[in-house]
Amino acid sequence: MKYYLIVGEASGDLHASHLMQSLKQQDSEAEFRFFGGDLMTAVGGTRVKHYSELAYMGFVPVLLHLPAILRNMKMCQEDILQWQPDAVILVDYPGFNLKIAEYLKKQRLISNSQKPQIYYYISPKIWAWKEYRIKNIKRDVDELFSILPFEVDFFEKKHHYPIHYVGNPTAQEVRDYLKVQSQEPRANGKKPVIALLAGSRKQEIKDNLPAMIDATRHLAGQYDIVLAGAPSIAPDYYEQFLDGSSVRLVVNETYPLLAQATAALVTSGTATLETCMFRVPQVVCYETPIPQVIAFLKKHFIKVKYISLVNLIADREVVPELVADTFSVENIRHHLEAILPGGEARQQMLEGYEEVHHRLGDSHAPDVAARKIYEILNHNNN
Repeated sequence: MKYYLIVGEASGDLHASHLMQSLKQQDSEAEFRFFGGDLMTAVGGTRVKHYSELAYMGFVPVLLHLPAILRNMKMCQEDILQWQPDAVILVDYPGFNLKIAEYLKKQRLISNSQKPQIYYYISPKIWAWKEYRIKNIKRDVDELFSILPFEVDFFEKKHHYPIHYVGNPTAQEVRDYLKVQSQEPRANGKKPVIALLAGSRKQEIKDNLPAMIDATRHLAGQYDIVLAGAPSIAPDYYEQFLDGSSVRLVVNETYPLLAQATAALVTSGTATLETCMFRVPQVVCYETPIPQVIAFLKKHFIKVKYISLVNLIADREVVPELVADTFSVENIRHHLEAILPGGEARQQMLEGYEEVHHRLGDSHAPDVAARKIYEILNHNNN
């Protein structure tokens, strides 16, 4: 069968590549075409456009690049109709992907067809923001695949929309990595590592990295401060922030870095969960524009208590979240020192991590999702 996948960032490329590998195991005749990245390309198929050409974040960047976004959307819509896949698999990236789903559903109604089936792998996080999108999902998405256990109650109990919880691919990816990578002992005299994970988009990096560097500057004599470069960001972009600091950059080595790290400063997102799975104590740092306004919105309008996946899964504060009015170099420094060896918060955080590991379970998400997708497609085609 023919599968068309759409991702908009590095984590989506990773998760989609593993789903593609699992689909190939289920379907020996699987064909792929996609908006994706290098990892998906390595699995096979035809890449129509790289996700780095799609990744715009925030109101102003989206507005400035709106013509390009609309061109990409139109290209994607036309390419899907021309290729006529059996299934379109949308991976996170809701601003773009929900528009694609809406368009395809309308085309199906016009043509009185059931193809392509529209599947959403890694459901949009509408429980945090823009909950009204549930109407679009119910109307336009045939099957929704969740990777976060608390989403089941949100979609099924609150909104009466049945979904498939398949396990968490990030958890499995880290477990798989740790199985095959030998952990060599640190050489005598080598400094322990503090990892900086400042986000996967330029705006996130610009907002968060300078404060992270300042908060660790006093520790440069004791620790090796290492920045994980995002796959979609050119290394020379980081030079403006690293100039004059002792921070060193590594590219495409986030897992090896976390495997050796003693502690980490992490921008909210998938990276917070990855850091937890590696059992590295962390401080979540996320600067926002107009922090007092964001703090007000967070208190009165935003639907969730936390911004990090670690705390959302645990349903309590396991890791400190410095966001909006609590984001400052002084606060980052204080919380970081508390999770370094000997710090008063380190052991308690590590114990909280075990609770998160337990809640996620040990399902191999791509395999579970691929089996279900193939089973549903076969049923619909017969």
